[in-house]
Amino acid sequence: MTSPAHIAMFSIAAHGHVNPSLEVIRELVARGHRVTYAIPPAFVEKVADTGAEPKPWHSTLPGPDADPEAWGSTLLDNVEPFLADAIQALPQLIEAYEGDEPDLVLHDIASYPARVLAHRWGVPAISLSPCLVAWEGYEQEVSEPMWEEPKKTERGRAYYERFQTWLEENGITQHPDPFAGRPDRSLVLIPKALQPNADRVDEAVHSFVGACQADRTSEGDWRRPAGAEKVVLVSLGSAFTKQPAFYRECVKAFGDLPGWHLVLQVGRHVDPADLGDVPANVEVRTWVPQLAILKQADLFVTHAGAGGSQEGLATATPMIAVPQAVDQFGNADMLQALGVARHVPTEEATAEVLRETALALVDNSEVAGRLKDIQAEMGREGGTRRAADLIEAELPARRG
Repeated sequence: MTSPAHIAMFSIAAHGHVNPSLEVIRELVARGHRVTYAIPPAFVEKVADTGAEPKPWHSTLPGPDADPEAWGSTLLDNVEPFLADAIQALPQLIEAYEGDEPDLVLHDIASYPARVLAHRWGVPAISLSPCLVAWEGYEQEVSEPMWEEPKKTERGRAYYERFQTWLEENGITQHPDPFAGRPDRSLVLIPKALQPNADRVDEAVHSFVGACQADRTSEGDWRRPAGAEKVVLVSLGSAFTKQPAFYRECVKAFGDLPGWHLVLQVGRHVDPADLGDVPANVEVRTWVPQLAILKQADLFVTHAGAGGSQEGLATATPMIAVPQAVDQFGNADMLQALGVARHVPTEEATAEVLRETALALVDNSEVAGRLKDIQAEMGREGGTRRAADLIEAELPARRG
């Protein structure tokens, strides 16, 4: 039996980064550990529900309900806010943990201060990755080509210089790229099936534990309407939902299909009135209990974020992947390569294409077979309990 420890988790205020960690935290608390969770106020209640002790801090990043345009459009637009936020967060977190240093640090991939703090405190750090991880050759194949042009600009050089200076001020001599992308130890909270080049991932560093999901009944229930022969859920997640033209195509695609029922999540940045006349078999929601619906759905039209992708796989639901940003494009390609989805770019996602693709996927015995096989593989990855076991294995020996 592992003696109780103080484990500190660090994340950012984004659903796709916080939600995958919550069941792991709940399990560690249930095993008797004291778990603190450093998080901006928007997620304090959700964190407290796991039994962990929230340590609130102020973030300068766009909040979980921010307009997607707040994140900018270029690579530097995307990464600069994370560095600026990390630099201003570190003094807050040093103060919050003064005299209360943990035995081990857990951190989301976007929490740069966590790795700095682990170095300062001399304790192990484990990354909890809610998305794909780097494989052997990742830098040459993906990172270096992506950064080639930005690194030539004055702005790009200034970004790296600021990052390097901040690390050196905190006693870290590592270059920013491996600091951010090459953790010493990592638990990967996605199914191995979603990992590109999985055969080239160093499993001495990265352990695939798969989805760590609870029953999520607290999020609400959903009942399949009487007479609905087929149910399709359309959701672009929580961040990149400002797509009224796409939603109108979805209504056209499924709104007059006999026997079909469409659940359309449009997020907080689209007025349902912008969708025009909505047929009776279409329910438009700002937010939905996604997992509850997927357990009953016949098709999932998704942005292919890591969370949505694995929920589609876990419930063996065929998918149409319409990616919007960052890793979603790669996930969409992975899902298509697995034979369980079709990747349809947003600009090609017309009502006709969506309908044709849906009819080709639903009731397809080959697709259903692949989904059942992957569902079984995911069940063997261990999930929450294995994640907690691996975390406990990294706890340093302490004097009683």
